[in-house]
Amino acid sequence: MKTTTQESFLAGQGMARRSFLRFAGASAVAAGLMTSISSCKKNDGTDFQPVDIGSGDLAVLNYAYALEQLEAAFYTQVISNPYNGISADERALLTEIRDHEVIHREFFKKALGSNAIPELTPNFSAINFSDRANVLGAAKTFEDLGVAAYNGVGYMIQTVDYLVLAGKIVSVEARHAALIRNLLGLNFADSTILDMNTGLEKSQTPAQVIPQANAFLQGFKISAPGLGA
Repeated sequence: MKTTTQESFLAGQGMARRSFLRFAGASAVAAGLMTSISSCKKNDGTDFQPVDIGSGDLAVLNYAYALEQLEAAFYTQVISNPYNGISADERALLTEIRDHEVIHREFFKKALGSNAIPELTPNFSAINFSDRANVLGAAKTFEDLGVAAYNGVGYMIQTVDYLVLAGKIVSVEARHAALIRNLLGLNFADSTILDMNTGLEKSQTPAQVIPQANAFLQGFKISAPGLGA
């Protein structure tokens, strides 16, 4: 799939890329958000820098941007260092996912402009990139977390255009999640991600998601008091 096709898909009907960027720019001026970074120490003595993503719609966009950075970095490494025995079909599918995540990341980065949080540094030392089960297991974690994160923050979005965008992206992330589960031979919609009584996807709040995401980051870590995390 070509990048131009993916970008057109992301923009979607009624939500042209230039329109979204215009709305984002207007909100940035209105909110006057300044990303604050201050040195800190964890209890174990390890240095890190918490990044406060602010509040309101821009905080939600930065929250999504952080998650997309993490996913894009993961799949980029998967394709750069494919696991042992990877098939041509699996490589092609994972390459498409990588391309989607990179487009998502760059989309948020451009939309946020000077209000974007810094580029994050991933720490994937716990993942064995040479082992198929380990890589696909990590991919499942990232995709399920991404879907739960978008669903859990949707109600906080005030700008309709942002809500439309989030709905389009979470739909793509859900397709990724189903594909990864299929590669693992798992049920695409089991009780770990769905409420089996309602048939609805389970969601996670920023307070639940951010510690999980931060576990895969070094240097800058995400802080979101404006989103209750």
